[in-house]
Amino acid sequence: MRTPARTEDETSPAASRKKWLLAAALAIAAVAMTVGGYVFLLPPNAPAEPLLPPTQVAAASLPIAAPGATYVGGEACAGCHQVETTAWKTSHHALAMQHATEANVLGDFRDAKFVYGDVISTFFRRDDKFMVRTDGPDGALHDYDVKFTFGVTPLQQYLVELPGGRLQALSIAWDARPKEKGGQRWFHLYPDETIRAGDPLHWTGLQHNWNYMCADCHSTNLRRNYDLKTNSYATTFSDINVSCESCHGPGSRHLTWSRRQAGWESIKDKGLMNVLDERRDATWALDSTTGNSTRSHPRTSTREIETCAFCHSRRGPIWSNINPGAPVGNGQRVSSLDQGLYFPDGQIRDEVYEYGSFLQSRMFHAGVTCSDCHEPHSLKLRAAGNGVCLQCHSAEKFEAVSHHHHEPSSTGAECVSCHMPARTYMVVDPRRDHSLRIPRPDLSAAFGTPNACNNCHSEKTPQWAADQIRNWFPTPHAPFQNYAEILAAGTEGAPGARERLMALANDRAQPAIARASALTRFDRAQNRETVEKLRSLLRDSDPLIRRAAAGVYRNAPPDALSDLLPLLDDSVRDVRLEAARLLAALDPGQLGDEARRKRERGIAEYIASQQSNAERPESHHNLGLLFMTLGRGAEAETELKKALDIDANFVPAAVTLADLYRASGRDLSGGPVLQNMVARQPDVAAAHHALGLWLVRMKRGQEALLELKRAADLGSTDPRNGYVYAVALASNGQRSEAMQVLQSVLQAHRYHRESLYAMATFERDAGAIEAAKRYADELRALEPNDPSAANLVRQLAR
Repeated sequence: MRTPARTEDETSPAASRKKWLLAAALAIAAVAMTVGGYVFLLPPNAPAEPLLPPTQVAAASLPIAAPGATYVGGEACAGCHQVETTAWKTSHHALAMQHATEANVLGDFRDAKFVYGDVISTFFRRDDKFMVRTDGPDGALHDYDVKFTFGVTPLQQYLVELPGGRLQALSIAWDARPKEKGGQRWFHLYPDETIRAGDPLHWTGLQHNWNYMCADCHSTNLRRNYDLKTNSYATTFSDINVSCESCHGPGSRHLTWSRRQAGWESIKDKGLMNVLDERRDATWALDSTTGNSTRSHPRTSTREIETCAFCHSRRGPIWSNINPGAPVGNGQRVSSLDQGLYFPDGQIRDEVYEYGSFLQSRMFHAGVTCSDCHEPHSLKLRAAGNGVCLQCHSAEKFEAVSHHHHEPSSTGAECVSCHMPARTYMVVDPRRDHSLRIPRPDLSAAFGTPNACNNCHSEKTPQWAADQIRNWFPTPHAPFQNYAEILAAGTEGAPGARERLMALANDRAQPAIARASALTRFDRAQNRETVEKLRSLLRDSDPLIRRAAAGVYRNAPPDALSDLLPLLDDSVRDVRLEAARLLAALDPGQLGDEARRKRERGIAEYIASQQSNAERPESHHNLGLLFMTLGRGAEAETELKKALDIDANFVPAAVTLADLYRASGRDLSGGPVLQNMVARQPDVAAAHHALGLWLVRMKRGQEALLELKRAADLGSTDPRNGYVYAVALASNGQRSEAMQVLQSVLQAHRYHRESLYAMATFERDAGAIEAAKRYADELRALEPNDPSAANLVRQLAR
């Protein structure tokens, strides 16, 4: 079951749940939110302004597929394409979703019982139906009819129909592996915690909803057809599984061409809507000196790779009903190498699928496509074992012991063991890292990254592995993926990180996704020189870089925002949306008529994008933030309340709604909203933090301290929780306790600027000048151009 918009930090189920609940971060003066892939900084109140409704967005700004083509179903293709159809029929695509029949159901439904927490679920048969008795949305046991199977190996899930046209994926799945490998059993996808009814990860919850979370990648021509007014779906598809038109696009014009029907003479490209021809006439020539091959002519398109990326990437939907062949960014917001999703060196961490990894690889940059390695209809590898790699790499050089240094035919002699190590998701499903990297155990000790050597030799240290590799290869390979240290420094906010991140972003020898990831770690554009470098990146050929460069403008000088106006005409929707949501903060009175209309069209497209995911609380929250930026408070309040109607446990909406009340002079109304959320989500730091700040404003100091302490204890991964608690303690006269809290914060987050500044001033006020100087010097090293840091250092020097 895919997850299009999660942002959890770990692969563990607990982290998945916590990150769903911890999607907000509250600052003292302003609220910065990250939800559904978009980050908003709430500005001061702005005057309300008229805006074009989404229905009036200029058609030219919303490119769509060529008109006239319709979906005809995979059966229409089989008559002429029998070889491809035969290969496809046993593929995972063909078996992605099926009706629950005797032939398709793999699980044990012979009154099999499964215990999870205090719930005993029973899988049984009733007449010709497959049934499950398990806890429903009310927590009580009910009998449910299994309608469909989902997937086939190494696990199979089952879909149950609930009211409102919803199909929900059971979180108890069947382990389809052979019994000798631990399979042929029922298991729970979240074995280390107890997920109860009402939790988004309960099988009846938002995160297990087939219509939104899974359907468009398991069926063809999926139309969710969600109705916000009735809170119901009328979801349709033309093929239940991943069929021909999922990749090739709607086939009616191709049928017209192939059957020589009226008008066929004028049809180009045989009527194919998505021409996957990147490999046409391409050959690979082996260089005997290097043992590697070179493509006969450069790959000039990534259409095939992006067609696969629509489902084989970590992403979130930004537009509905996108036909195959469009850039992936027209329908999906693909994640960069975000902390929590990837390790600092770009290795897979959370469930990120293949696209983001493959973009990092030498193979991608050499012109390799997905179907160079995978037969696109059967999905099988082009050759068994090392053979798939030996299509382009010399066996004499690379299948030799002198290269892999393991026993021939052993696991260690397999190319994938070292260059595509696997990580297991969904309890039993190993996925290989497609970045095809050289093992770097030397990075493991410094950055906590895994390495292929210690995956097998777990009893050894990374240093042992690094020494072995150094002995085998005294002259190290020049690393292509050379950004672990820079991305790690950027995540920590280390000294000089901004300069190094900007250098990586401008290094065209590095993978574009890594360059974009450097920009996502860039906290602000603090001077004109930085803004000038960003301007050039806004014109980069890669949309991930253009999007990321635009994102840095969230903390750029206000007069620089107009740099983003040209991006409203970008060919990729994802880039346009990033620019549009930031340009909402630009005063339209400063613009000419054409620029103002362009901005209005961009904002309207952003609104339409969010409305295309109207069943999700994140989308209404994003709209609420947008309307707050535009000074349209009533509409913002409506959207935030919709978010809470959809999911009463969605913390970000409650926090933002309370802040809206504060900004509009109704601060008293925010208290009950936050108190209710704390009662519903007692283990979520953001709710306690927001309530604590509200209590401060209500001058209920002791109660505020309790809430802020709770937030600091629960949210220690965010240094701001501890910092705010320390400031509150100091304001209450508890200076020594505040310093203890700040010291703990700095032990975990040694580069946190605000905590360093606070410690310097606290030590100064206590007369400990030398200690104060040390903190001030650390701050100055981090912020050499910050006047306040420089002033503090000069003051202490006196």
